[in-house]
Amino acid sequence: MNHNLAEMEAQVLREINEASTDDELQRVRIKYLGRKGEISALLKQIGNLPPEERPEFGAAVNALRAKVTQRIAERKAELETQALEESLRRDTIDVSLPGELFEIGGLHPLTKSLREITSILSSMGFTVYESREAETDEMNFVKLNIPQGHPARDMQETFYLSDTTLLRTHTSPGQIRGMLALEGKLPVRFIVPGRVYRRDQTDASHHPVFFQVEGLAIDVDITFKHLRGVISTLMSRFFGQDVTVRLRPSYFPFTEPSCEVDISCVFCKGQGCSVCSNSGFLEVAGAGMVHPQVLINGGYDPEQVSGFAFGFGLDRLAMLKYGIDDIRLLYGNDKRFLSQFRGL
Repeated sequence: MNHNLAEMEAQVLREINEASTDDELQRVRIKYLGRKGEISALLKQIGNLPPEERPEFGAAVNALRAKVTQRIAERKAELETQALEESLRRDTIDVSLPGELFEIGGLHPLTKSLREITSILSSMGFTVYESREAETDEMNFVKLNIPQGHPARDMQETFYLSDTTLLRTHTSPGQIRGMLALEGKLPVRFIVPGRVYRRDQTDASHHPVFFQVEGLAIDVDITFKHLRGVISTLMSRFFGQDVTVRLRPSYFPFTEPSCEVDISCVFCKGQGCSVCSNSGFLEVAGAGMVHPQVLINGGYDPEQVSGFAFGFGLDRLAMLKYGIDDIRLLYGNDKRFLSQFRGL
């Protein structure tokens, strides 16, 4: 009987060593150690042996079973190691090749400019008021001293959505909405940034969609000097300390008196060039003291308070700051153009 066990051991170990896959090894395990396997069958025969032979035979079969179980586990580990090594050989990665390049994004020049302007004005006490883009004719024009038939309406080339609603042509209606929201509280000091829309031609300096930033300050004894101080501080911090600010008399229906804001040309430093038509100055904004009727429309008494307002095209300021010569580049979504402003 022990002779037969030795032959079986040799046979089992040979089959285990010859198994080249996990499936083949599993079939060997079932053949010998399964519920109906050959070694399991030997264990069932112990009860048929004479009592004096049972201990020795049982110990020999259990030893064989333990040895086969251990060897199957070892062979399984060997096959797993071989499979891993083969996978590494087959799927070798050449670490000397360059990896995939991930480009780091950056802020759009309009976003960068708006954040900088907002930061500058915030340091002077201005908050941000976001107003609606779809406006009523009443808010966009009438409340700002631009009634039906007023010539200023023709200049704004309005997109009408209906007889009474439109896409705002400027951020100025945000002044009225912001004042009404404050319900007469003082002081008033906020800016209204956002997109505006006009049925304008599209060329290097015009676009039907562009950005404006409106500013408003109302309090007791606000004067024109306060307006000039805010404008001068904003322009010098945005363009540099060497910029010169000039105010020229002008007309706007919602301010009185009104002025145009010029800065010394950022290209020729005020010496005169083709960009500034040899004048040494560039127009960048409009401003003035808030018209008394506009104060009334916003819920304030012009006999008790006064204020100033200013507004400018964000696109124009960004173009001047970053040397951009075509407004269409700001809306073209061309990565080659936008990538120039990373890190600036």
